[in-house]
Amino acid sequence: MRMIMLGAPGAGKGTQTERLAKHFGIPTISTGEIFRSNIKQGTELGVKVKAIIERGELVPDSLTCALVEDRISQPDCEKGYILDGFPRTIPQAVALDEMLAKRGHKLDYAANVDVPDEVIVERMAGRRICPSCGDSYHLIYHPPVKDGICDRCGAALAQRPDDAPETVLNRLSVYHRETQPLIDYYEKSGRVVTVDGTQPIDAVTANLVIALT
Repeated sequence: MRMIMLGAPGAGKGTQTERLAKHFGIPTISTGEIFRSNIKQGTELGVKVKAIIERGELVPDSLTCALVEDRISQPDCEKGYILDGFPRTIPQAVALDEMLAKRGHKLDYAANVDVPDEVIVERMAGRRICPSCGDSYHLIYHPPVKDGICDRCGAALAQRPDDAPETVLNRLSVYHRETQPLIDYYEKSGRVVTVDGTQPIDAVTANLVIALT
């Protein structure tokens, strides 16, 4: 099975990706990990990516696609994989279809974990972290025993800047602007599988497994 995962920040995409990879026995592939691995190994592509990142520039599609193509050609990807974070644009989606076609393969599914924006804002705005020991909490789903205080070390809990409601709304706006065209692209070929991400984690996983098998 070859698939990509779609889901807004806070939708639980990362958790579901890990669970599906384990269930189907296939690797998860993220462009971030590919970049880091190639840079660490000092590959030709890695050297190019490192130079681009150090200049503060965005890695061009051509190089990103080359790295992805190299990664999916590895032995552990023979039975399939889950792409996380790629493709992000229509040109990348077209390039992915083309690189798969060269191998006689195709992308089977684009799994979309759908959660309304207001629920995501509630989820992320309620998150708190202990700056001292790193424990995490949620004001609604996993509150500390004493309001605003870490259960483990007694330090005052803090909200990460990325979890502030106005920041979350901005991130969601960017996500929808970038991702809706991808959903439309894959819907034309009947490859989109959408599940309700507001359900309990186990239920979301179960529904994804059913839809993908």
